[in-house]
Amino acid sequence: MAYKISDSCIACGTCQPECPVDAITEGDIYVIDPDTCIDCGTCAAVCPVEAIDPE
Repeated sequence: MAYKISDSCIACGTCQPECPVDAITEGDIYVIDPDTCIDCGTCAAVCPVEAIDPE
């Protein structure tokens, strides 16, 4: 099960450097590649707006 970033993402960039497998892509709303995500939850733990949840 991969994590997913919701529309409440503010594109702050906090999550991207925390991902150990570089599964997060920058954009207006950041996107997590479900095939690369290892379900570690590190990104969700650092998100200031709680926009990242398990899919």
